[in-house]
Amino acid sequence: MTDISLADVTIHIDKSTDADTRKKLESGVRIIDGVVSVHMPEDKTHLILVEYDTSATSSSHILTMVKEIAGHAEMIGL
Repeated sequence: MTDISLADVTIHIDKSTDADTRKKLESGVRIIDGVVSVHMPEDKTHLILVEYDTSATSSSHILTMVKEIAGHAEMIGL
C-alpha cells in the first residue's frame, strides 16, 4: 500500500467570480494531476479550497492555474 500525503490550500481571488469563471476555475484545477477535491463556497465566491497529493503537485502549481484563469490570486492558507 502506498502512503499518500495530502495537503489543503485556500486561495483568495481578488474579486468575486461569476458562474462561468467559477466553472472554469473548478475544471482547470481539477485536471491538475494530484488534485483530490476542489471546493468553492457559494457564499464566498472569492475563495477556492483545494486538497491535493503533495507527491503529485504543489500549491504553487495550483496557484499558477488559478491565476491563469482568474487573474491575480494569492494563497492564504496551507
